[in-house]
Amino acid sequence: MSRKLMIVDDEPGIVAVIQSYFEAEGYQVITACSGNDAMKKIIQIPDIILLDINMPDTDGLSVCQKIREHITCPILFLTARIETADKIKGFSAGADDYIVKPFDLDELGARVSAHLRRENRRQEQSFLRFSGDMVINYTKRELTISQNRIALSKKEFEIVELLSTYAGQVFDRERIYEIIWGLESDGNSDTIMEHIRKIRRKFAEHTLHNYIETVWGAGYKWNG
Repeated sequence: MSRKLMIVDDEPGIVAVIQSYFEAEGYQVITACSGNDAMKKIIQIPDIILLDINMPDTDGLSVCQKIREHITCPILFLTARIETADKIKGFSAGADDYIVKPFDLDELGARVSAHLRRENRRQEQSFLRFSGDMVINYTKRELTISQNRIALSKKEFEIVELLSTYAGQVFDRERIYEIIWGLESDGNSDTIMEHIRKIRRKFAEHTLHNYIETVWGAGYKWNG
């Protein structure tokens, strides 16, 4: 299976050159043009990330800090210049290496290969979704808001998992109940209202954002 490499850089020319090189080497390449774009695409779980430090919206250091608690793959910073103090900041944020621009593509390829060989011991990757200050780890069945872990019951998490996986799609109470509890269950869909009320209360302790939106007369949808 080909390795997945993510390139995060706001310079299209650099992205195109790196993408062409690694695709020729047999890699599956994911590209992102900004820090915010990278946060959305991280759900594809790359095996290694090449991350530009200086970007206009969310810089590389901030992106690295936000994903490092959930992603174990190597992160290599791309930078035009670097001071010792900046390196320390980067390594503290979770970076594994620095690549200084301009760089030789063959050397970059060798660095990437070396990091991937060492990463054979890496932990099992997690299926993640980032929604604002919320991070949902579907593999570990954990949810955090602003790095605060939210204690959800099994059924509460399954409701969140269903709605967030199909963000924007409206589910009525009966459909949610059928999916989570099963057709043969003895209960009824009224329990969905109570579970969603509890989920909202737990979310409200850490955020003002209404993640589960009521669509009157139709049901509920995820508002990520």
